[in-house]
Amino acid sequence: MSTPSMAKVLRIADLVTYQEGSVVSRQITKADAGNVTLFAFDAGQELSEHTAPFDALVHVLEGQAEVRIAGQPSFLQAGDAIIMPANVPHAVRAPARFKMLLTMIRL
Repeated sequence: MSTPSMAKVLRIADLVTYQEGSVVSRQITKADAGNVTLFAFDAGQELSEHTAPFDALVHVLEGQAEVRIAGQPSFLQAGDAIIMPANVPHAVRAPARFKMLLTMIRL
């Protein structure tokens, strides 16, 4: 049995590196049904409040993050995940450096 050419093991957190004073992103996969993007936030950086037309899952890979959804803060650490519902204002802030995987599903 052969393995499809796109099937490969990835060490997700190693695919993006921190940059001082920045938020770095790398798209892992993109399809009509959604996309997966990896982020590395330097301490003190953030994605300001915004909305998205699709549900999104944030999975913290390392470090700690503050995710605000409809003004309510949630503090996540490595291994934690949270769903950001479609069309609800949300923001992400880095009290310290952290990496997250964002999975957006288009329905």
